[in-house]
Amino acid sequence: MTDLRRIDVNLIVVLGAILTEMNLTRAGEAVGMSQPAVSGALARLRQQYGDPLLVRKGRVFELTERAEALKPLVVEAMNEIQRTFEIMPTFDPKVSTRTFSIAASDYVLSQMTGQLLALIEKEAPGVNISFDSLPPDASVSPVDLLRRDVIISGDPRIAGKRKSLFSDRFVCIVDEKNPRLRLGKLSLADLEELRFVRATFGDDITTQVDQLLSQAGVVPRIGITVRGFVPVPFAVADSTMIGFVPERLAEQYKDSLGLVIAETPLPQSMLIEAVHWHPSKTTDPALKWLVEMLRKTSENIEGSIDD
Repeated sequence: MTDLRRIDVNLIVVLGAILTEMNLTRAGEAVGMSQPAVSGALARLRQQYGDPLLVRKGRVFELTERAEALKPLVVEAMNEIQRTFEIMPTFDPKVSTRTFSIAASDYVLSQMTGQLLALIEKEAPGVNISFDSLPPDASVSPVDLLRRDVIISGDPRIAGKRKSLFSDRFVCIVDEKNPRLRLGKLSLADLEELRFVRATFGDDITTQVDQLLSQAGVVPRIGITVRGFVPVPFAVADSTMIGFVPERLAEQYKDSLGLVIAETPLPQSMLIEAVHWHPSKTTDPALKWLVEMLRKTSENIEGSIDD
């Protein structure tokens, strides 16, 4: 393990500038240091990593393979350092200029973004929100929670702290002209024989829809696979395919795309979206405020469909 007491954190800032600018003079200008000072810092970094990091190729400098590999890690480290020092004992939303990082599915962002931004504009006009997609791994790790302020997900397996926001239910959507649709219903045979638009959130990730079909003994014919739920209605429209999406999303697009929410023999499957954060951030008053803003936004969403 590296002894953190022997590391000058300022070197991370200089390293970030060097990796970005690939020029000692410009790197110095970016961080407010003289060229000789940056050169001295580079010498220390080369000793730390056992690699030249920056090498001359003709009239220009290029990064070594090790330096290229360090670029995303340094960006992450600088973001985490910034977030660490942003954790203050008090938080005043009226004057704060903090930027919060929120990762969520395309469905969640489609339902929450507008209302959340409107609420924050009213409560904290200087605060900014950076939205990101869910991590493309099989599960959200504690490191993923550290990289962002919060993650909004319907996956109950995520470690850390959580607070439920709003619920929805999965429904089957089909084009209104689909010949297999009878009195607004589809049979189990229809679900197996019609091509299926499968929504995925990453390799090896099993969604609730996958589990719902599997538990009913339905092996769907995969027509196409899309990333997230929002593309599903557009793929189903004007086709003979079917798909499953949260009901709010279906209601949002069914009239404009000519879709029908079909009744099926499958049991109801509920989706509960929750906000998750790393336990180390629990005492951060700014995070508490953000969670409260998400909760207030969710109260409006929860009332958008009669249960």
